[in-house]
Amino acid sequence: MWNKRLRNTLFLIYLLNSYCSAYIHPIEIQGKKFVDSVTKEPFFIKGVDYQPGGSSEVNAKSDPLSDPSICARDIYMFQQLGINTIRIYSINPDLNHDACMTMLAAAGIYLLLDVNSPLPNQHLNRYEPWTTYNEGYINHVLKVTHKFSFYNNTLGFFAGNEIVNDKKSSKNAPPYIKSVINDMKTYSRKHLPRNIPIGYSAADDLNYRISLAKYLECSESSTSSDYSVDFYGINSYQWCGQQTIKTSGYDKLVEAYQNYSRPVLFSEFGCNLILPRQFEEIKALFSPDMYSTFSGGLVYEYSQEPNNYGLVMLSADGSAMMLSDFDMLKKQYANTITPNAKELENIWAQKLGKQSEVNKQPLCKAKYDNLSIETKVAKGLATKLIANGVKIDQGRYIQLNESDLQVQYEIYDLSGKQIDPSLTKVKVTHKVDTNSEDDDSSSKGNKLGAGTPNQSQGTSSNSNTNSNSNSNSRQKSAGSIHGFSYFALIITLLFQIYNS
Repeated sequence: MWNKRLRNTLFLIYLLNSYCSAYIHPIEIQGKKFVDSVTKEPFFIKGVDYQPGGSSEVNAKSDPLSDPSICARDIYMFQQLGINTIRIYSINPDLNHDACMTMLAAAGIYLLLDVNSPLPNQHLNRYEPWTTYNEGYINHVLKVTHKFSFYNNTLGFFAGNEIVNDKKSSKNAPPYIKSVINDMKTYSRKHLPRNIPIGYSAADDLNYRISLAKYLECSESSTSSDYSVDFYGINSYQWCGQQTIKTSGYDKLVEAYQNYSRPVLFSEFGCNLILPRQFEEIKALFSPDMYSTFSGGLVYEYSQEPNNYGLVMLSADGSAMMLSDFDMLKKQYANTITPNAKELENIWAQKLGKQSEVNKQPLCKAKYDNLSIETKVAKGLATKLIANGVKIDQGRYIQLNESDLQVQYEIYDLSGKQIDPSLTKVKVTHKVDTNSEDDDSSSKGNKLGAGTPNQSQGTSSNSNTNSNSNSNSRQKSAGSIHGFSYFALIITLLFQIYNS
């Protein structure tokens, strides 16, 4: 009797655990690591950079997340790769991204999003930033920030990508990067449900490797980090072919960033001098020698473009074919093992000493090597936008049907053989809150992805807390309301078992 009772109890605990772990949780920052905001387990990025057609494809009518049928095709491919994060370089905030973001969330995939684009009034001129840092530019940045802050699977924003990449750009651009970060953080506190991490993606230039990272890390005062990055990305292509941590120079990267107070990741990696790529650097990246410093990375890039870094060949008819690099990356990611919170703490204790010292954010210095930081940035350009808010519809999760998840395009494997269309479908691994009583799709077929409420559907928060903690209480309380019937059922069954 007792053994049967124990088995039933363990089974119900398993069900409860499955229920709790099935939701897409926001990712937040604790010291130098990304963590799941609910489980508090470390989050390591296993991702790809995703911008089919390049940034030039972003226009008034389309961007990478505006066509649900394209998203279903590519999210299916993401799941075959085994990734948990994508990076997108350019987006049009005026388009609707709800279906694609819901699909990504249902598939357990997070988004790192650049707030700039190549279009006019949507990026900083690295050489003369004062000519582009204006109200129109800030409006675009804040629209992107506002739109995507209401999705739990928005992991973070990049405030810039390789803005400083030579001697000329290092003279004036650095203070403008900090001003953009400050605009985004100030706006988020006033208007948005949570403070999504804001970072920078840097070219791995030895002249600025340490100095720019330290400058963007430092705090202007002991009481505020509004001008500082929450995480730091490096675009590194130095591991080519058969190498080791030492021969590739990865050991120097670890040395440069091991005491950085914020999470560090590869925002781009994957040298293509030797093809097909073997991606053996992934073994190093997810080894104790590196994961004590780096939080994973994103392989460049998903689609085959003229620069020949693609994992997938996309055709004009919408079909997609896996390339050799796709298969190798899939195998490498499948073999990665990431540490849990306790294991990571033990590694840190061995390699870095006291975490309280490592996590301590430094105050800014007067000078940084090879950078000019004296440039004065015009004040007040964002004041009105921050006070009144930008005019943009907030993103929200929507209800999906089975048909939304079915890939409409032909998918081919490495040998050129078409994969059975009945198998090419996005797999739902996580629940998301649709919160869409007024959704006109409510009369259609079976709905997918319903679950615990996304706290980002709540009201704005004016809290000045660090990282993403604004919304934790809303998330937990909302989750308990929607999950009550399920939780109550399990408790009732447990009670009956123990009293039988």
